[in-house]
Amino acid sequence: MSQKLLFNDDAPDQAARLRPLLRELASDGVYFGTSSWKYEGWLGSIYSPDRYTSRGKFAKTKFDAECLEEYAETFPVVCGDFTFYQFPSAPTWKKLFDSSPESLRFAFKVPEDITVSTWPGHARYGSRAGQENKGFLDPELFGIAFARPLVRYRERVATLIFEFGTLPKRTFTNVRAFVERLDPFLAKLPGGFRYAIEIRNPEYLVPEYFATLASHNVAHAFNAWTRMPELPDQIAMPGAFTADFTVARALLHKGHVYADAVDTFEPYKQVQRPYPPAREGLKQLVQRARKLHQPAFLFVNNRLEGNAPGTIEAVIEAASSDPL
Repeated sequence: MSQKLLFNDDAPDQAARLRPLLRELASDGVYFGTSSWKYEGWLGSIYSPDRYTSRGKFAKTKFDAECLEEYAETFPVVCGDFTFYQFPSAPTWKKLFDSSPESLRFAFKVPEDITVSTWPGHARYGSRAGQENKGFLDPELFGIAFARPLVRYRERVATLIFEFGTLPKRTFTNVRAFVERLDPFLAKLPGGFRYAIEIRNPEYLVPEYFATLASHNVAHAFNAWTRMPELPDQIAMPGAFTADFTVARALLHKGHVYADAVDTFEPYKQVQRPYPPAREGLKQLVQRARKLHQPAFLFVNNRLEGNAPGTIEAVIEAASSDPL
């Protein structure tokens, strides 16, 4: 089935352009994907509208249930952001993996139950709001509730990403306090998975932090985010490559608020505001991975420029025209 679809002449134009480019990169160990996949704005460019039509009308339920299969016809990997908000059940994992071809790899954000030190004071957290999170950096909870159900799908898991929001001084007075808590947690993580740490405290990007990750072969997730240094600046930091693989997430312009990016770019039909620093950083990561023959998992969010597939296409073109 996948072989037939791979060479489908009826693929939308953008998907048809991207497929051979992404296949070539994947053969070199460079895997480009997007943050999530259920975007109706990609209909006609990545997704074929007629596949999601019922009785002459667009069927959103059909689209949400089936578009991942078509996504996999173009992209080799995807980042599942939905896992940040809860521990998926065994049926949820089965449905997800069964709904896509075996060739598709997944990155998953580890639930915030592991990475949030104090629950935000938001109504959606109910009685937990503002309370200390007892599961923060608990390796046993992570292993039982998240890693263990994924073991059977391990070959399809590209990386597991621990995303830490900006950590306040009341939680860790400095980076040393953070890595003293992080180090024993990393030491107890189950084997068989690639792990990455994504932080939002720019002051933590120091040798002590990088060395802690390197001692466990855990990747620093290079991230384009509103309060983080630009990707090329992170890449240039001594010791920033902490594992034998690379992970990056290009999420937002520096200084750009997430909610504003949503308002500006929805429904994500096309690139609206190219962002050269992020493109340059991604290009450098592509070139480095190909030169060193190391795996790289690079994810782009629609909120970066307005259309993640368009950003990826531009980065690939730049990397190809300006080889190392």
